[in-house]
This record gives sequence, C-alpha cells and structure tokens, in this order.
Amino acid sequence: MKKLLTLIPAICLTAWLGCGGGGTESFEQPSNGGNGDTNSSEQTNPEQGNTSKPVKDKGVIAYTPLTLSNPFFKVIGDHIKVEAEKNGYTVQMVDPDMDVKKQSDQIEDFIAKNVTAIVLVPCDRLSVGPAVQAANRAGIPVFTVDAKCAAENAKIEGHVGTDNFQGGELAGKAMIEALGDAGGKVLILDFKKANSCVLRVGGFKKVIDAHNKTATGKIEIVSELDGNGDRTKGYQSTADALQAHEDLNAIFAINDPSALGAYTAVKEANREDKIKIIGFDGQLDGKQAIKEGKIFADPIQHPDKMGRQIVQMIVKYQAGEKFEAETLIPATLYTKSEADNDPALK
Repeated sequence: MKKLLTLIPAICLTAWLGCGGGGTESFEQPSNGGNGDTNSSEQTNPEQGNTSKPVKDKGVIAYTPLTLSNPFFKVIGDHIKVEAEKNGYTVQMVDPDMDVKKQSDQIEDFIAKNVTAIVLVPCDRLSVGPAVQAANRAGIPVFTVDAKCAAENAKIEGHVGTDNFQGGELAGKAMIEALGDAGGKVLILDFKKANSCVLRVGGFKKVIDAHNKTATGKIEIVSELDGNGDRTKGYQSTADALQAHEDLNAIFAINDPSALGAYTAVKEANREDKIKIIGFDGQLDGKQAIKEGKIFADPIQHPDKMGRQIVQMIVKYQAGEKFEAETLIPATLYTKSEADNDPALK
C-alpha cells in the first residue's frame, strides 16, 4: 500500500454515510452546544409567560450515532436535542466512535438507566442486533436515524433517513454527466457496514447499468474498495486503486470524508485533472470542495430535518398516536452552480 505522505484527519462522515452540512437550516444552538452527555431539562413553560417554571420532564431520549467526529451526526444530535427539549424531554448524547462493541455497551447503559427511547445510528447494521434485542426485552423503544439496523429479530419502532437509493441514482446521473460521451473506468469507495451506504451504491449501479445498455461510451466499475466513511481510509484505498488502475477516470465515494480523502490521493498522484470525483452528503467542506472544483457533485442530505422528525416520531409513539414507521427524505443534487451561489461558502 502506498505510504501516507500527508497526515489527514481520521474521520470527518455519513453514512455512511453523511457529514454535517447537507442543507442544514439555522436554529438556536443549545447553551451547552450539544456535546457529550446532555441532561439539562430546564426550559420555560410557554403557558407561564416569563416565569422560570420548567415543563414536566417526560424522560430521556438517548442518542448513539456512528460517530460524533463526523459533523453530520453532530447536526442530527443538535436538532434532536432542540426538538426534544421543546417537547419536555432531555437528551443523552454519546459517541461510540464507530466501535460496535462500545455502542452496544452504551445501549446496555441506556437500558440500566431506563431511558424513554433510544435513537441509534448503527456502527454495524448486523452486529448491533443483540443490543437492540436487549432494549426490546426491557420495553425500551428503539428508533434509527440515517442508517437502518438490519439484524434479524431486532425490533425498530421507526426510522427517519435519506432516500439513499434515490440519492445513489442522483450520483449515477452526475457520474454520466462528469464522464460525458467517452465514458470511463470508475472506482467505488463503499462502506458495507452501513445499510444506507449499501443503498447508495445500489442506486448508483442501477443508473450506470441502464446507461451502459444504450451508450456508446461505457462506464466500467473496475473496483469497489472500503472507504470506511473517513478521510484516512478513503485516501489509502484510492492510493491503492491508482496504482492498480493507471487509466482510472472517476471515483464515486459514499460520503464526503472518503471523497475528500480520495482527492488527496489523486492530487498527490498529479491526476486531479484526469479523475472526476462524486461524493455524497453535502457537508460544508464537501460543498467548498465542489466550489473549488475538487469534487464534481454531491447528492446532499438534510440532517437537520432528520433530527427533528425522529423526535416527532418518538413523541407520537409515546402518545399512542399512529405514524409512518419509515420516513425517507429525498436527496438533492449539489453542483458547482449551486456552490457558486451558496451564501454559506467563502
């Protein structure tokens, strides 16, 4: 494997799979910033005018994402906290740092504390199953956000996420545009532990396969490598692929951190003018890279909506109201034209 020449951050992610930008709307930041364990429940009861009487504490919503090192999951968590506190809940937010054993231990701790509900972004869609089953036995409802749990006999009460298959289709269409009539050879940086990322690749391949049935310039997927959803692994896998495929034309990465890691490897190989990169998520540094021409385009997610809607689902569950068990938010394509007009960018 090509030796790392540049130290780059280990994880920035989304989803699998996502990464801290994706069309987030402005909101009032919690006073403690939403980091670590957040347990403050004091808020003003709107019916009491200017008094400081807190609303009745309805319990704790516990949130364990893939990692809080990825801004995408931090945005989800911050919006979970704001929406939960509006509805009388407190929030405990912890960081498993992509370690399924650590995440399982966190779920066991939530069970011991008898939290009201658990919001989960699985570190491993299958291996987290026993911990979810333990919560099921304890009568604590489990909800997933962004990425699904695919473990057998693990009961999930509701899910809010991106329509990742549709987002993958957008990535495929962007790849066809990027390569033009000539077509070319493509590397996929995947992350198979996350169901959301599996769906992204599935949507991407569907569009590419349909294109190849009629196009003269075929698009060939020459390699699928693990990008781990982070910059370091995205860099390493891309560096390996560049050595194996000197005629590589493009890369599809399942999130922005792995796409940015891929760009570093491509630049070090002096091939940035020959290789197009499609990312996924729409985090701020991913959008900036699109504006600078480092990444061609991103299907972007909306983590702010995910955070709010998963809490609204929990509120309905606790009230015994009916709700859709799955809410999928469509991705939207973000290109240089959007980046050039984005007031959030420099």
